[in-house]
Amino acid sequence: MTVAESIRKRRSVRTFSGEALFKADAQKIMDFAETAENPYHRPIEWTLLHTKEKGLSIPVIVGEDAYIAGKMQRAPHAEEAFGYSFERIVLFAESLGVGTTWIAGTMDRSAFETAAGVGPGEVMPCVSPLGYPAKKMSLREGVMRKGVRADSRIAFGELFFENDALSPLTPEKAGDLRDVFEAVRLAPSAVNKQPWRIVLCGDRAHFYECPNKGRVSADGWDIQKIDMGIALCHFALAAEERGVKTGFEIEDPKISVSENWQYIASYKIG
Repeated sequence: MTVAESIRKRRSVRTFSGEALFKADAQKIMDFAETAENPYHRPIEWTLLHTKEKGLSIPVIVGEDAYIAGKMQRAPHAEEAFGYSFERIVLFAESLGVGTTWIAGTMDRSAFETAAGVGPGEVMPCVSPLGYPAKKMSLREGVMRKGVRADSRIAFGELFFENDALSPLTPEKAGDLRDVFEAVRLAPSAVNKQPWRIVLCGDRAHFYECPNKGRVSADGWDIQKIDMGIALCHFALAAEERGVKTGFEIEDPKISVSENWQYIASYKIG
């Protein structure tokens, strides 16, 4: 399965079949996780947590066999780094037919952090269940998906711009990068807020966070910056698959954008 296929096919799974995760699939996922680097070069330690062994569960998840959790040191850009690496793992799991969903706020965080061995100065931003999707989703899952309009996305021209924040980028103007931008548009995000905005200026694609209320936790963790890491990941992987060379950089171009947008990073194209 190509990256593009994984991106288009994947959905958040909350209703699993109850079937145990095949050992071969579990090993492939954990082996891949060890290679799931990020452009910030932040190390992340990944752990597989079996539900029965660890006594773990999440009320909105049904029939899961295991969870994958990642822990890392608090540091600048840790959120973006985590989002980037974890999304690589999520897409790989999809290619194996293993269902996933990002979980950050509906779990017993203390229980999961204890099971994952989170130590002083470390943070475990999110976890994901791993398992095989049930043939039919639960009523609760259907209601949740409807509530966040999980199958819809913001229009292309409302997410992507050319030269400034006032000139929408059309798929036609995007040219060879059209599918790359579309891969970003389809990316998952917390409660489907899609906080990323991209301004294409010549050979640079500049990423901005469009903040939403409630994005920052009590301890200062910005969940939307994890979403930004996911968007950066989709852009890079989709570009690579299409033979488009990119170079990651952090250098605010100081262009005219909405005053509440926060610059995150850029990709040099070509």
